[in-house]
Amino acid sequence: MKRFRPLSRRGFLIGAGAAATIGAPALGQGHAMRRIAPNRASDAFTPDIELELICKRDETSILTGKATRVWRYVGNLIKGPPNALTALPDAYLGPLLRFTKGQKVRIRLRNELPEETITHWHGLHVPMLMDGHPTAAIDPGETYVYEFEVRNRAGMYFYHPHTHEKTATQVYRGLAGAIIVEDEEERALGLPSGEFEIPLVIQDRSFGDDNQLAYGGDMHTSMFGFYGDRVLVNGRSDFTFDVASRAYRLRILNGSNARIYKLCWDDRTPLTVIGVDGGLLEKAETRPYVMLAPAERVDLIVDFSGRPQGAKLTMLSGEFYGLIPPMAQRMMGSDLALGEEFPLFTARVTKTSTDSWKLPEKLSTIRRFRKDEIANLDDPIPIAITMAHMAMFLNGRPYGHDDIQPRERIPVDTTQLIEIFHEHGGMGGMDMGGMGMGGMGMGGMGMGGMQGRGMMGGGMMRGRMGGMGMGGMGMMGMMSMAHPIHLHGQPFEIIERRFEGDEDAYASVRDGFIDSGLKDTVLVTPGERLRIIKPFGDFKGRFMYHCHNLEHEDAGMMREFSVE
Repeated sequence: MKRFRPLSRRGFLIGAGAAATIGAPALGQGHAMRRIAPNRASDAFTPDIELELICKRDETSILTGKATRVWRYVGNLIKGPPNALTALPDAYLGPLLRFTKGQKVRIRLRNELPEETITHWHGLHVPMLMDGHPTAAIDPGETYVYEFEVRNRAGMYFYHPHTHEKTATQVYRGLAGAIIVEDEEERALGLPSGEFEIPLVIQDRSFGDDNQLAYGGDMHTSMFGFYGDRVLVNGRSDFTFDVASRAYRLRILNGSNARIYKLCWDDRTPLTVIGVDGGLLEKAETRPYVMLAPAERVDLIVDFSGRPQGAKLTMLSGEFYGLIPPMAQRMMGSDLALGEEFPLFTARVTKTSTDSWKLPEKLSTIRRFRKDEIANLDDPIPIAITMAHMAMFLNGRPYGHDDIQPRERIPVDTTQLIEIFHEHGGMGGMDMGGMGMGGMGMGGMGMGGMQGRGMMGGGMMRGRMGGMGMGGMGMMGMMSMAHPIHLHGQPFEIIERRFEGDEDAYASVRDGFIDSGLKDTVLVTPGERLRIIKPFGDFKGRFMYHCHNLEHEDAGMMREFSVE
């Protein structure tokens, strides 16, 4: 078993320091960030919903025995319908927030933690001042007021800290919660609701002998992300829920720091997918499994009709390979090895039902962008993922506020073509306008005199060496891994996914990508090259794009678009 550090204040500081080690001074990390003053309530803004979220320390029972110390969001509804804020029973997760498209929302975030924090509304299209930018972090005792109109279509979104170099540990301690947005288009479908709609947040954690959270604050965690020994669903271990023999809607969020799941039923019943990050698909899709990376969401219809009382159906994370280097797997040594099969949660049929429900053939209408609406059809904006020894880059640079490069300047109210890929050395022939690799060993001669192409230099790998899917890139090529890339602001369309590499490894995951819906986070596997269309409408300002492996984000794999 891997040895984890207890997540005491001392352990946390050690862990944070280890993560920051990736971004050594030469890479621009570890610096103090200039901050803005906390936003205050505006007299000109009249909210339909007003609530308070308090970030605080607490204790909760997760495992049998001693209570576990956590950080959590505690909510109070000030104004609005009662279902706008619902506490999850027996869970450290923040309350479930439920909004309707077009509502005006005011959220008062109060910090009662021992360090600075700020909260990001993941997937919501809001102004920069309301987005939870790291420069908006508030100190202990301060309050930040968010005011925004809900512009998103119906879907499942979520909230979590976006604190500079502290996102991973703050989320790991428990700061996260789900948001459900409704709209008239979705309500007209009559989808399962109320007790038949079940939000599920999947996370992995590790615990010490005294039931306290433990965190791997070492170089391997910083390089590859944190992988715990135990799965929690809605903050609870060995999660089981009771159902009737009828249709249910399961709304699933991967809230883990780094772990990727391959969702499949234990009896191999196909999954009926009706939605992803950015809301409903146009029509349901049936898949044998669904790949779910950190921050991704999937919306399932599960029909328990015909199953007798006492029947159980267990959601597994199925077997796959090629998304993390075998050497990293050996170094981490988690009892839940990435890519091995293990259970996530169980549905237990406890009563019969005569309710019948038919899935509509058409679920929604998604407005697709025409070619003539794309501002840069022949010149896509690159997002080059580069991971090398002690370095986490996007487009050849670590995160640095006020380090906006020419191709990161986007005219407001334009729609842009973006290409996301793993760096093969240099900038892959793409002119970044000063965003080159700068002699960081990404191209030319790599480590030990070997021809280097960077960690992300090849395709997927199934425990093999040399040219078997990795292109013979030497030590750096042997460390290729998948990255969930999140872009703040409006959701995007995935229009192309190309792959070159180990086809056997890719075959274990490729049928689990749902690319037909709108997304805000996409998993880019080793050897893949994706093209997306993303609008940058309504709001000017700085909007981040980053890896949602939270240890990678904290280590510098984050940049900003300046929408101007």
